[in-house]
This record gives sequence, structure tokens and C-alpha cells, in this order.
Amino acid sequence: MFVKVKVAPCAKEEQVVQVAQDALKISVREKPENGQANARVRELVAFYFAVPAGKVHLVKGAHESAKIFEILD
Repeated sequence: MFVKVKVAPCAKEEQVVQVAQDALKISVREKPENGQANARVRELVAFYFAVPAGKVHLVKGAHESAKIFEILD
């Protein structure tokens, strides 16, 4: 399953909002430096879909705010 994620780094509080069936908007506190924000977004996507973080992979958008994650079964 592929999920589109719009990320807002450096937020005051973390938030996950489903905007469509296959799309999320996620706010994280981490800065977009050295993959910190990407790692936290990966953890939140895994938590949201109740899967281990190892089953969530960033497919596209490592250096962009619009990302695509793949969730493996």
C-alpha cells in the first residue's frame, strides 16, 4: 500500500490528519536536517497504521515536503 504524506516540520505539536483515503498530513517537531523529520514521520505512519516501523519505507521525497511511503504487508 502506498501513502502520500505532506509533512510540516518544526511544528509546535505533532499531529496526524487523514486528508484522503491514501493521504495524510503530518506535523512533526523535528527539524528537516540529517533525516530527523523523515525518521519521525516514518514512526508516526507506522503507528497510525499499526504496523512495525520496519514495514514502512520512504519511496519518494526524501528532500521534499511531499513524500510517498510504502507500507509492506
